[in-house]
Amino acid sequence: MKKITIIGAGSFGTALSIVLARAGNKVQLWAREKEVAYGINKRHRNPSYISDVTLPDSVVCSTDPEECFDEPEMVVFATPSHAMREVASNIKSHLNGDEMVVSVAKGIENDTFMTMSQVLSEVLEGTIVDDHIGVLSGPSHAEEVSKFKPTTVVASANSKRTTQIIQETFLTPMFRVYLNYDIIGVEIGGAVKNIMAIAAGIVDGAELGDNAKAALMTRGLHEMKRLGMQLGASQDTFSGLAGMGDLIVTCTSEHSRNRFVGYNIGQGKSLDDIVSHMNMVAEGVKTTRSVLDWSNKLGVEMPITGAVYRVLFEQEDPKDMLYDLMTRNPKEEIVI
Repeated sequence: MKKITIIGAGSFGTALSIVLARAGNKVQLWAREKEVAYGINKRHRNPSYISDVTLPDSVVCSTDPEECFDEPEMVVFATPSHAMREVASNIKSHLNGDEMVVSVAKGIENDTFMTMSQVLSEVLEGTIVDDHIGVLSGPSHAEEVSKFKPTTVVASANSKRTTQIIQETFLTPMFRVYLNYDIIGVEIGGAVKNIMAIAAGIVDGAELGDNAKAALMTRGLHEMKRLGMQLGASQDTFSGLAGMGDLIVTCTSEHSRNRFVGYNIGQGKSLDDIVSHMNMVAEGVKTTRSVLDWSNKLGVEMPITGAVYRVLFEQEDPKDMLYDLMTRNPKEEIVI
């Protein structure tokens, strides 16, 4: 049994608390909202996220960081990617330096172009060594994880030992964890697939057809590979759970927040109106800006990412977006 602190009591943080408790660990959740902590402690339900699921009695929640850091062996960051730097900075003083730190957020930081493990490495420098920082990623909607539907993900870290500890800690009969030592590839896959899910939602919302969606997902995977390999990632990672697996589920599932945003844009709604009515964060919106800027800086061609950016932030008509993609100069599909 390990003592584990989860930072963030949103849908995925709550779902992982159930997984980790079922694996025999002592789990402490940190939440911003007092009503969330009260609901979990008194009724064993999160009133704001996946509220139809009962949490194990061993899961407790607090809004006080002091109560959440009773010498945990592992700290899991389940916060939105755009908040990772601030949250990590705020809890740094509560760490003793021996903890394993795991990010489950999927995104690229604006301006710095850092992955979440890189943000944690920079912010926690001097307290947590790089070899103790890792990630968990793959096709894993909280709504299904929390109800013990079969889920398979990958663990990755800056050291093999940490990767293996993450695997052992999260592994349960319905939550299978594979090892993948390509941390940059795993994080690029987790971030870029959210952009492609917005595009897939646009295709569905604008009723552009299954052929268009299949092409978009396939070429989106190619963009993911192109960026990742430019940064030293392994091509095989993008054919695995953190790449193609996560791409499929995020582009097709009713649980996908990013697909939801795209679908409503395809239906003619504005981004501001969509986001203002959402209870949860669609990571792909901010990540689109980060990845497009990053790819331009690196000289990596990512036309779908650019098209999604224009629809989100320049109000380009989705059908014009598709026409632009369809009428680009003819190319070879695979350059050998």
